[in-house]
Amino acid sequence: MALPRAPARAQRAWRAPALADVVARAFGVEASAERIAALDALLVLFADHELNASTFAARVAASTRADVYAVVQAGLAALSGPLHGAASDRFEALLREVEVPERASRVLHERARRGEPIPGFGHPFYGAAGDPRARLLLARAAELERGSAEFAVANALVSAMEREGKAPVNVDGAAVALRAALGLPRGAVAGIFAVGRSAGWVAHALEQYASGQLLRPRARYRASNP
Repeated sequence: MALPRAPARAQRAWRAPALADVVARAFGVEASAERIAALDALLVLFADHELNASTFAARVAASTRADVYAVVQAGLAALSGPLHGAASDRFEALLREVEVPERASRVLHERARRGEPIPGFGHPFYGAAGDPRARLLLARAAELERGSAEFAVANALVSAMEREGKAPVNVDGAAVALRAALGLPRGAVAGIFAVGRSAGWVAHALEQYASGQLLRPRARYRASNP
């Protein structure tokens, strides 16, 4: 279960009419139309992103005719890696390191001086143009924000990176900003990511089942240099 395990909340959540409602009730937040729309947008944007690592793992499992539960397990196994599904957690850690908006530039400069990466920014596919998913999520967060201290820190980091001409925020950083604006607990993004991406894995599995093909990439071995 990717969402909090609270029996009373779980019972209310499973009676919800839509998945975004399930997420809101599972986390015990106000299920207003505005918040549900934002969570729905987050789930939709998380659902699919071409053949990323977890989707490829799920699709390979589906190509063997593994059942859909095994397909989702394969996706979750790949998603659990720190370079994939846990990327939002590293941005959460950055927020805690910064603490207040006034420290954003200082922390970024200190990390740059130490040669450390800045989590939540940059994407190998989008480059300088920026992650389009992030722009939408930040806009939603700005509309919902009601004096959240964490959102203020996230926004300060985004602004500081822009001033320095650095990589723009990606979907992981923007999702955490939205999480803060919604008043969800820290760490919630990783669970919501898993829930949303599961829908994409199932869609890929159905497509793979219909193809009737077994995915079997070939390997090319190269002699190591002496």
